[in-house]
Amino acid sequence: MKQAIRQRIIAARQQISEAEQMRLSHAIAARITDLDAWHTAGTVLVYMNFGAEFAAEKLVTQALQADKRVLLPRINRASRHLDLYQVQDMQHDLAPGTWGIREPLPERCVRVDALDTIDFILLPGVAFGRDGARLGYGGGFYDKLLARLTHKPVLAAGAYGMQLIENIPQESTDRKVEWLATENETIHCAAAGGAK
Repeated sequence: MKQAIRQRIIAARQQISEAEQMRLSHAIAARITDLDAWHTAGTVLVYMNFGAEFAAEKLVTQALQADKRVLLPRINRASRHLDLYQVQDMQHDLAPGTWGIREPLPERCVRVDALDTIDFILLPGVAFGRDGARLGYGGGFYDKLLARLTHKPVLAAGAYGMQLIENIPQESTDRKVEWLATENETIHCAAAGGAK
């Protein structure tokens, strides 16, 4: 069922024109940067988008301009985990990595192992529910990262409205997002925390 949802949403997302993706992404990014949790966060974990995803890189740019400490993930192929690095310059600190996603260059960026310094995490995903349920890409990278957290940073996501669906299958280990921003609305997901 999860794979069927992924295929349907990814196919639909790829039908959105580049110009429309940019317009929608601008609206979504504006909603995320309007959140109090974003304003007050000193350290943010964001990601670099790929394909027809919401253009999360807009938030990386804005966070750097706001003098936030910006962390980006790099896939560690050996451990199958995400390693986090502090990025200061999007032009020089990043290069295409796994699946062509721009990742931090270890020789230019400082690796960050202290996860408890993260105040705000923007999570990628294929589909989301109004209750905060998230369906990722199936690699489990973010699930493993979230399982390592010993504190409760704000978990948020940005997605096109067409990525909102009902009844996303959830495992007992899945973590829900607290905030979900689409081009049309900012949703405070009351059931966030963990799948119950």
